[in-house]
Amino acid sequence: MNHDELVAYCLAKPGATPDEPWDGDLVAKVGGKIFAFLGTDRLGVKCGRDADEAAELRHRYPDTVEVMAYIGRHGWNSVTVDGTIPDDELLELVDDSYVAVVAKLPKRLRPQSA
Repeated sequence: MNHDELVAYCLAKPGATPDEPWDGDLVAKVGGKIFAFLGTDRLGVKCGRDADEAAELRHRYPDTVEVMAYIGRHGWNSVTVDGTIPDDELLELVDDSYVAVVAKLPKRLRPQSA
């Protein structure tokens, strides 16, 4: 999976919008909240309720997944997109992150088809 395919997948989610809150750093948002950080060779996603749940993925892929700076304690991981993690698993990580973020949104901000 390449960067463009990953961006397209994220932005195809109901209510998803692109944003660049920091110069050159693309993110995908839903309801004004980030659900994916889309670096050229990295993906930042929510992987659990907290750092302990997110650690499971880091244990499975120790050379590919690391705690995300600043927000890792809240269950966010940074994943290197280099083919180590199968494409279907990468897409599942995006799906899970999207669902987790949507679940925390006020009902009025949730996409109708999410």
